[in-house]
Amino acid sequence: MQLRLAGITPESVVDGPGVRFTIFAQGCKHQCSGCHNPATHSFKAGKMFEIEEIIEQIKEKALITGVTFSGGDPFFQAAEFAQLGQQIKELDQKLDIITYTGFLYEELIQDQEKLSLVKVTDVLIDGLFEEAKQDLSLNYRGSSNQRVIDVKKSLRTDKIVKVKL
Repeated sequence: MQLRLAGITPESVVDGPGVRFTIFAQGCKHQCSGCHNPATHSFKAGKMFEIEEIIEQIKEKALITGVTFSGGDPFFQAAEFAQLGQQIKELDQKLDIITYTGFLYEELIQDQEKLSLVKVTDVLIDGLFEEAKQDLSLNYRGSSNQRVIDVKKSLRTDKIVKVKL
C-alpha cells in the first residue's frame, strides 16, 4: 500500500512532545487561510511512498518517542494512514501517534474509513486553522479553536476528553 506524501522529517522536536518521526500527507481540501504549509494542498504533488519503506525508516530511528501524522491532512488518505499506524503499533507499542486534521473529531467517528485512522491515533489535534484565532503561545497547534484530544479515553467514554501536551 502506498501513501502520497509531501515529505518526512525523521527527527522533529516541534510536531509533538519528544523526538518525533513526522510524516506530512500530501493533499488537503480545507484551504485554511494562513495555512503554514500550503505546498501540501495539491493532491497531485508530493511523492508516493510504500508503507514498508516508511516502517524501515522508523526502525532506523532509535531516539524517536513517537510518530506524528501531519499534512496536508492525513484523513484524505485515512485507510492508508490507518494501515501505517497499525504497523507502527505492531513495531513498537511505546511509540505514540499524534494526528493533525482540519476535520472535527465528531465528523471523523461517523465515517468508518476515517474512524480506522482515529483508532490508531493516541492524540488527535482537530479543527481548521483559523487565522483570527492564531495563538503562538499554544503548544503544537496554531489556533485556539483546535483541540488536543485523548483519543483512547474519548472513544472509551463516548465524550471528548482533552489533554495538554
